[in-house]
Amino acid sequence: MRSSRWVPIAGWCVATATSIVLSSVALSPVLNAARADSGELPDIDQLPAPAAVSETSPVPPPETADPTRTTKPVPSRTRSSSADPRPTSKSPSPNAPSTTPAKPVTTTEDGWTVTTSDGVKTYVKSFTTEGGTAVIRMSSKGTVSLVTATPADGYRVEKQGSDVNLAVYFHRTGKSFIIHAQWFNNAPFVEVSEVGS
Repeated sequence: MRSSRWVPIAGWCVATATSIVLSSVALSPVLNAARADSGELPDIDQLPAPAAVSETSPVPPPETADPTRTTKPVPSRTRSSSADPRPTSKSPSPNAPSTTPAKPVTTTEDGWTVTTSDGVKTYVKSFTTEGGTAVIRMSSKGTVSLVTATPADGYRVEKQGSDVNLAVYFHRTGKSFIIHAQWFNNAPFVEVSEVGS
């Protein structure tokens, strides 16, 4: 136990001695050249900087003869060669999400044909009146659109509104049928009314 206190001091002494030796080795060509030329020492500003001892590669401390201390061997790590027998392609794990899109699921709700794709429901339904037939499409995002509108004989069709509140009119002189569609309370809402006689 007592010898372990001297290990840091011995390491410092070795590092200091190493830096002195490296400085002497770096300066010796300059000093020899100056002696050969003029016999005088060169100016201190013209001397190259001494080599520095890197802190990233410390000098190992000297071994001490401690019979109670044992050293464990460190296993060496070998870098795998380019001829690695393991396969390079990665197979998808069973828990990984599928990259192929899910097929749409079609059901029926209150006379609407409902298609669910990526969590969004699309509702489609045909409405027939005396003035004509209209096919309305709505989505669970709240949008409303007219797919087709076919007026009956003697009627003309007119579309009004927006993509959230749609009205389809079937007109003739003195009489109209109105199909009003909008997304309401998280469900499609359609009201069919008759105006005139």
